[in-house]
Amino acid sequence: MRHKDPELMKNINTYISEFYLNHDRTPSTTEIARTFGISRSSAQRYLVAMHEKGMLSYQGGKLVIGKMDKLRTDRQQAPLVGSIPCGELTYEEENVECVTTLPTAIFGIGPFYILHAAGDSMEDEGIEDGDLVVIRREGEPKKGDLVIALDEENRNTLKKYGGRDGRTGKVVLQYCNQAVYGDKRILVKDLVCQGIVSHVIKNKT
Repeated sequence: MRHKDPELMKNINTYISEFYLNHDRTPSTTEIARTFGISRSSAQRYLVAMHEKGMLSYQGGKLVIGKMDKLRTDRQQAPLVGSIPCGELTYEEENVECVTTLPTAIFGIGPFYILHAAGDSMEDEGIEDGDLVVIRREGEPKKGDLVIALDEENRNTLKKYGGRDGRTGKVVLQYCNQAVYGDKRILVKDLVCQGIVSHVIKNKT
């Protein structure tokens, strides 16, 4: 069997799990192929490879739900708390819109919260206006992480953490849309990290 893209396998696995949770059934091979822009035969070959790796159960040309039963029971709550600007720093406003649950098989162990992404400054990292961003509350950010940054004036934004600037010693928050913003960045004296981006749920409307 030809080499299979591990990132695509991961994305297909996530799609199947989310589809099952939303529709109470597994997606067809045709639906998988259409979603990822590949042929139906390629989708089948990926499912076979994923079965061999133990990522899912694919038998007789069908996805077997048994391995997914855990998705319904092993879950944790995550509040949706409004929007986060992917642009200039703005004053923080937390407004809990609803509380949802996230399967730990996909998202891992939190605690988490969820935000609407607003703006275009993170498009090179796959985050577009209207997407939902799952944020892990705990953990120390590392250089290159996508973070919810809060400065000393209580303003927040979603940016890539760039460490500290060698000349000024200030914290660097990087824009990630080269075509629109070039190498633009924000420098803040102190940084309080309100969480690190864990997953992005694409807005398909």
